[in-house]
Amino acid sequence: MTGQGKIVAGALAPHPPHLVYAENPPQNEAKAECGWEELRWGYERLRNSLAEREFDVLIVHSPHWKTVIGHHLLGVPSFEGLSVDPVFPNLFRFHYDLKVDVELSEAIHDEGRAEGLTMNMMKNPDFRVDYGTITSCHLTHPQWDVPIVSISANQGFFYYSNDVGQEQMLALGRATKKAVEATGRKAVLLASCSLSHRHFTEEPVIPEDMSQEYVQHHGQYLWDMRVLDLIRRGQTRQLWDELPDFIEQAISECKDGSLSWLLSALDFPDYPGQVHAYGTVIGTGNAVVEWNPAQRLKEKQA
Repeated sequence: MTGQGKIVAGALAPHPPHLVYAENPPQNEAKAECGWEELRWGYERLRNSLAEREFDVLIVHSPHWKTVIGHHLLGVPSFEGLSVDPVFPNLFRFHYDLKVDVELSEAIHDEGRAEGLTMNMMKNPDFRVDYGTITSCHLTHPQWDVPIVSISANQGFFYYSNDVGQEQMLALGRATKKAVEATGRKAVLLASCSLSHRHFTEEPVIPEDMSQEYVQHHGQYLWDMRVLDLIRRGQTRQLWDELPDFIEQAISECKDGSLSWLLSALDFPDYPGQVHAYGTVIGTGNAVVEWNPAQRLKEKQA
């Protein structure tokens, strides 16, 4: 399969394990009564939208697969095991069984190297896939009937600066887009991250007690609304320029690069992103957002 591949959708797909917990899938050991309906129903709206399009792979960039030397990709055809959230093991004990599109992983690896990035293939069959990858993929497509590609979060933002991290993500996004097109894939891209990310320090006695759920502080909320306003107006170039400030002021999980990678791979959408939901999980701000590149094409042809 070569040529004519395309990105059919991109999504900001946050990974709070609470959302999987509240859905009660058979793979997760912990069981909930309810909880975080706004975000869960937002994911439902995303799934319904994606059901109208063909895609054969999910590509996810996860903040919870952190790598210091370069950008890593899964390079083994399948993985299975038990994923346990290190902070919320009482909520997320998920038995996963997933397939990997190794050919596409290798293509992204090669395109990344051509962009001057340090790239590595992770070929340890006993590797434990991170819960960010698993959660975002499950909430987006719980059927698990298409393979995935998982990309690590290089720590350039942390070890150097936000500007260095942004340049890395710009190149990685370009590499991802080129690889998708060259291999003929129809891909959905997932940026697995929250927006503002200041956590509560104590968990409620009943985790799904929604009377205890609210944004950590008003300034954090205002930053989240600023980001979503730019997304809804299709001003992602301006969002790119403001992301370093947002990262610092809102202690944003975007510092791991997932949203920056997605914006680059989508070639900076100048059409509105559809915000399916915004809500808080243990004080963090989370949004489920979808970009449909076909929308831009329709507008240009009109």
